[in-house]
Amino acid sequence: MDTQQQKNQDFAEREAFREKMEAQLKEWSAKIDQLKARADKAEAEAKIEYHQQINELRERRDILRGKLDEFRGSAGEAWESLKSGVQKAGDDLKSALETAITKFK
Repeated sequence: MDTQQQKNQDFAEREAFREKMEAQLKEWSAKIDQLKARADKAEAEAKIEYHQQINELRERRDILRGKLDEFRGSAGEAWESLKSGVQKAGDDLKSALETAITKFK
């Protein structure tokens, strides 16, 4: 494979990963919004706990969004090193969201 083909393949992989993570972020944001709607209907004490959890989820979502922005602006080999940070932020958000959903069912 020549250098240009490798660059094209790397770009395609990078774009596929970015699109996957952005779609996942959109899905997780919708789930956070669903939790928020549920929290708004909760009793006072539960509402406080819901909102604390939602604030934590939003912070994790914002971290992931920042990492994706950084990833989007990366070039060459830099994206490989940023990919693991994006994946970790995504895993952290996913885990926290699953915990919140289970806790507030």
